[in-house]
Amino acid sequence: MKPMGPLPPEFSQSGVLKIGGRSADDWAVHAGDTPLFVYGMEIVAARIARFRAAMPAIDLHYAIKANPHADLLTAIAPLVDGLDVASSGELAKAMIVKPAASISFAGPGKRDDELAAAITAGATLNVESEGEAARAFAIGDRLGQTPRMAVRVNPDIELRGSGMRMGGRASPFGVDAVRAAALVKAIVAAGADWRGFHIYAGSQALDPAAIIETQAATIALAARLAEEASVAPPLVNLGGGFGVPYFAGDAALDVERVGKALAEALASRPAILAKTRFAIELGRWLVAEAGVYLTRVIDIKQSQGETFVVVDGGLNHQLAASGNFGTVVRRNYPIAVAARMGHTPTETVSVVGPLCTPLDRLGDKVALPPVHVGDLIAIFMAGAYGASASPTAFLGHPPASEIVTGI
Repeated sequence: MKPMGPLPPEFSQSGVLKIGGRSADDWAVHAGDTPLFVYGMEIVAARIARFRAAMPAIDLHYAIKANPHADLLTAIAPLVDGLDVASSGELAKAMIVKPAASISFAGPGKRDDELAAAITAGATLNVESEGEAARAFAIGDRLGQTPRMAVRVNPDIELRGSGMRMGGRASPFGVDAVRAAALVKAIVAAGADWRGFHIYAGSQALDPAAIIETQAATIALAARLAEEASVAPPLVNLGGGFGVPYFAGDAALDVERVGKALAEALASRPAILAKTRFAIELGRWLVAEAGVYLTRVIDIKQSQGETFVVVDGGLNHQLAASGNFGTVVRRNYPIAVAARMGHTPTETVSVVGPLCTPLDRLGDKVALPPVHVGDLIAIFMAGAYGASASPTAFLGHPPASEIVTGI
């Protein structure tokens, strides 16, 4: 038997799985078929309220790459201060639900047509290189519009313990800190609408001390760059990095502790940042635990002493749970039989999908209560990097349905 991650506390520990007040089976009937994702908007709203209480002076941005589903985005947009996008496709989705002035556009490889779309709309470009800045100015001149620009900095710090380090090393993301002030000077001198800094050191961190340390260092870096450039940033995006407990042994992040320390750091910030606003950009922390992937058992088979539970969905919809997205060592997401939540495990099984690849494994030797053909299997932590981050066209299976509750 291999351990699995902790069940999100919002879901029943015993009995029948309910999402948004309705059973998993009800949602499957409502969708017309499985597999499907169900996202509990009431859970997302509670997360946003928790952030607001812990960090009342900080702007909250939603990084829509975590989950760009249209209904979810429509529900989240009024509750946050900004949306962060990473393509013209995401920009188009964001502009349906939020004014362009509240949208920022990051990404190391923005095409000219994407730069033009952002400039035309009035979104903020998080500029990632001197070359990108030059292209943006040329496009702005052609369009007769002044680009709104922030500088994305590749910081000389890293977020300790993060699942994906994005600072303290060579990177395709952002401008190295040693060159950032010079780029700011050039941008301001060229007449851009200067919007500040975007500084992202890492993601999926569960250690509050590491996040506190990184945020303090980020504030100091922003002040140093502002002094070097002789211009105060209107906004500093401190990045995010807030992790969620996917795997056995993970503990939820103490956001209140992070908020208290951040308030103390900002209270003593350098004078050049006195009028600067600060934002935190979150995706996974807002939506991951709100999502459940439901897939139906279509066969149970034995092979050389092992039991395989074959379900109708797999890595084509939920790549991350299969261990093939963002992890080096495959570990089990929380998984349950939807009709027997909290029941005593009686057997060790591997839950596998319908695809013709051994990579299609949603649960590896997990302990579950009795499983029968026709049961719904629930894979938790499915609200972030699920459907949109999976190879939905692989082998021609249909896409999963997606439903948002509480809207």
